[in-house]
Amino acid sequence: MLCDKCKERPATVHYTQIINGVKTEMNLCEQCAQQEGLLNSETFSPFVNFTPFSVQDLLAGLMNFLPNTGNPYIEEQLKCSNCGMTYDRFKETGRLGCSRCYDSFSDELNPLIRRIHGSTGHRGKIPRKTGGALRAKREIEELKAKLDKAVKEEAFEEAAKLRDKIRELEKKYGK
Repeated sequence: MLCDKCKERPATVHYTQIINGVKTEMNLCEQCAQQEGLLNSETFSPFVNFTPFSVQDLLAGLMNFLPNTGNPYIEEQLKCSNCGMTYDRFKETGRLGCSRCYDSFSDELNPLIRRIHGSTGHRGKIPRKTGGALRAKREIEELKAKLDKAVKEEAFEEAAKLRDKIRELEKKYGK
């Protein structure tokens, strides 16, 4: 493959850049990559322009896609009563000031946490050998949620099967 810029030398550098959802790809030779500032001329190492990406950057980026709460000034008004951290400052840094910030910003943080982890509650791990009762308890909770959904959707045959499975597990492991 030839260089996209000079069309003379073989392309040895593949460069992909995504800015605001627009993807740009280039296949360049070493000389053209140097001219574009993509390679360090002394060592030919790529990623000279590469800036480290932190977890805070990830959180800040995700927060930009959260739905607006309706009040345009809500971010300026929210402030932790313990450390004084504002929600606007949290959005800039991606870091909370103290443990009470979670409570102060819970309405704004919960959608973000749910988006990243799939849930806002920590479930923990279950030991393989001794966790039978705990596993059954969680399965019963999940089955009860499915049962409620089946009843709301009027899927009574499915609801009856779920009810029987719940009773069987409760009988075996207790409530």
